[in-house]
Amino acid sequence: MPSPLSIRRVVLYKHGVGYFERRGKVTDSETAHLDFKARDMNDVLKSMTVLDLSGGSVSAVSYDSTKPLEQLLSEATIRIPEHGSLTALLGQVKGARVRARIGGGQVEGAIVGLESLPVVQGEASVIRPFLTLLVGSALRTFDVLEISELEFLDEAVRKDLEFYLATVMSSYKKDSKRLSILTAGEGTRELFVSYVLESPVWKTSYRILLDEAQPPLLQGWALVDNTGDEDWVDVELSLIAGLPVSFVHDLYNPRYQRRPIVEVRSEVGVAPVIPEEARSESYDESEVSDDGAYGSSGAAPSASFMPMAAPAPAPVMRSRSIGGGGRGGMREQLEQSTAVKTVTKEVGDLFEYGVDRPVTVHRNQSALVPILHRPFEGRRVLLYNRATREKNPMTCIEFKNTTGLTLEGGPVTVTEDETYVGEAMLDTLKPDDVRFVPYAVELSCSVSVDDNQEDGPVFRAQLNRGTLVTEFFHQRRTKYLVRNKAKRAQTLYVEHPRTGWDLKDTDAPAETTDGFWRFKRELAPGASDTLTVTERTKGQRQYHIGSLELVQVAYFLDARFIDARVAQVLRDVVALREKLAQFTRDTQRLSEERTQLFNDQERIRSNIDSLQSGASQRELVERFVTKLNTQEDRLEAIGGELERIEKERVRLQEDVNKRIQSLSYEADL
Repeated sequence: MPSPLSIRRVVLYKHGVGYFERRGKVTDSETAHLDFKARDMNDVLKSMTVLDLSGGSVSAVSYDSTKPLEQLLSEATIRIPEHGSLTALLGQVKGARVRARIGGGQVEGAIVGLESLPVVQGEASVIRPFLTLLVGSALRTFDVLEISELEFLDEAVRKDLEFYLATVMSSYKKDSKRLSILTAGEGTRELFVSYVLESPVWKTSYRILLDEAQPPLLQGWALVDNTGDEDWVDVELSLIAGLPVSFVHDLYNPRYQRRPIVEVRSEVGVAPVIPEEARSESYDESEVSDDGAYGSSGAAPSASFMPMAAPAPAPVMRSRSIGGGGRGGMREQLEQSTAVKTVTKEVGDLFEYGVDRPVTVHRNQSALVPILHRPFEGRRVLLYNRATREKNPMTCIEFKNTTGLTLEGGPVTVTEDETYVGEAMLDTLKPDDVRFVPYAVELSCSVSVDDNQEDGPVFRAQLNRGTLVTEFFHQRRTKYLVRNKAKRAQTLYVEHPRTGWDLKDTDAPAETTDGFWRFKRELAPGASDTLTVTERTKGQRQYHIGSLELVQVAYFLDARFIDARVAQVLRDVVALREKLAQFTRDTQRLSEERTQLFNDQERIRSNIDSLQSGASQRELVERFVTKLNTQEDRLEAIGGELERIEKERVRLQEDVNKRIQSLSYEADL
């Protein structure tokens, strides 16, 4: 049975939800039913509003449980099998009072039982079911097949049967959950219901008509999808641009709170004493408001659209201003066939398009709805970006949103002189926003780029704590050579990347974006033009003066990185470093001599140990001993010399460090 509450208004949002309003008539205490998909129940329970607009009241809203079908049926007192349903049912309700219509009369009684008895039909015998009723004080048996009507007089049995049948019926559509609105009142009244559901995102598509004699014309279409199980027939449709907050919260599934277990103390003969109340966290999630706060953007399912002829007359958009005007040809036909009046308004940070005429979209179908038909301020220009296309600029529309509307982003098809010339993507535009909309490559204009980078002269030198820092400018020069081979004048914007460098000796850009400078050039027909962009940024070089040579000291003095006083100190440092280098060489030489003496002594001691007793051996031993004594004297002298050199080296190194650390100088060149 269809719901008396039909959809009257639909509001679609750009972030994956839709707002729906239903209205309908109910009489007295009639119950209105709505069916929803199981996945939509959380959104419905979170956002549903029900009003009786005629003085009645809404007593309750009930909905199907989340229990599985088998569990629900197990709670029913009646079970009806697939086959033999009537006889199986009557066998389960023994004692129930019924009213049976048999032939032309009626009989009331209580069901005693059901049995199968043979009945002779011709030469054969068949088994037929017979119902036994207690009528008054007598038992009477009736052929079930002769009973034309059987009414249950016991309300409990009737309700059990209705519950069982309704539960089975709801199972036929496994993804569907029924929501019942219980009303209370007298007479016929109007009922209002609204709620929010997850819905496909509405999309936008634009057409731009270029005409040198007139302002460009923008035509906008909205693509809406009805993926629900119910037709939208003559509904009031609104489309909202913006990104309100929305979320999914589980209100449909039952939630249980863990409770403390309290045991009776056996030694106390009174009621249990609870020292303190058990703390339980409770959240009233039903108060989370969804008025104007809807969920994260969801991707719309893909939809196929049949070629559409423009409606005659088209659905009209309510508007505070009407766009139009034109001449013969395609422009005039478009203006006549898709005359659009747009009722628009801002709702906080949101923007609403309201369709002025009723819209019909059948279930599982989509529709194109015109929402915009206005001229705008714009012109044809060229935009060059080296990263996009190295040799040619793009043909663009310099688009200023003078429509007075917020334009959602979407694809654009561009037509010039009644000919398709390209496609583009339009960003979301607020009123008076300006964007470049590129739609084709301009092959009649070519661009070549020449890069050159060099380091400029040092402009500051600073000496401190042993380090000389010189500052200079890295300089980069980019030359754009543009050739306009077209027979008409063209306006070119060159996008030059911004990398943190400063412009130097370059005309100010016409526009600046986050990532580019845009330089504007007017190109004459068949002419060439050159744009030179010079940039610079600071650079540094560091020199550790403890390792300088006299040649570098002379260069720094000539370049005025240092003055004569600092230069003299550095020359002294270089001289002291030469002494330190000599000490190092002397230390190395003495160390090598000492090592050689140690090796000789080892050889002599080995020879002495190998000699035997005898006069000739004693003379050789004495000779070796004399040589060892001489070497020991030399080793002692070497040790003293190394000690003296080390002391002198340490003293000299401290002097060098002191001189270096005491130097401080700064010069602006």
